[in-house]
Amino acid sequence: MAARDGRPEIRLSGAPQLIGHHMAPIEAVALEGHGIRLEPLGHEHSEGLAAAAADGRLWEAWFTSVPAPDEVGGWIDAALAGKWAGHMLPWAVRDLATGAVVGSTRYHDIVPAIHRVEIGYTWYAASRQRTYVNPACKLLLLTHAFETLGCAVVGLRTDNFNVRSQRAIEALGAKRDGVIRHHMARRDGSVRDTVMYSILAGEWQDVRRNLEWRLARARTG
Repeated sequence: MAARDGRPEIRLSGAPQLIGHHMAPIEAVALEGHGIRLEPLGHEHSEGLAAAAADGRLWEAWFTSVPAPDEVGGWIDAALAGKWAGHMLPWAVRDLATGAVVGSTRYHDIVPAIHRVEIGYTWYAASRQRTYVNPACKLLLLTHAFETLGCAVVGLRTDNFNVRSQRAIEALGAKRDGVIRHHMARRDGSVRDTVMYSILAGEWQDVRRNLEWRLARARTG
């Protein structure tokens, strides 16, 4: 096939053709389902997030980004600055059964030109870990990314020392892309290696079935 200027049109075999396909605008919307509501993050969530962080003293794990209760206000300010800059979209996680805020998550490193978002900065109160909360949140976020926004890929990343997070990401069905050495500063000023994962649009239906199965198992104990 010839291009408009008469030269042969070159297509990369197996590569997604993004020209003419636009990723939907990423807007601050609430996502609800499976007993969870993801609410666009704001300072009205400060008290609930402080209580969630105190449940398990989560900030003491030096390889996480969880704020101490007295740091929640500044942590929300930083998340909202990323939102206004266009590369983050943060949510508070609310458990609909109790009405309590039990953690936070967000899209970050948003790159509309290549239809990519990452899911990260995710943490939950200790009492809600290893329950239905995480598979419910991931199901909401991934469904929105692939089926509403039209993402070609969703990335996930974690600290190389956060083994629990790595296992949780791998349990989703995400593929490990590799490790970026000396990649990011931690809260304590040390520098971490980052383990990178991704889910491609073509893998989404299998990942969705896996998440729905895990969610059903979590709800039945």
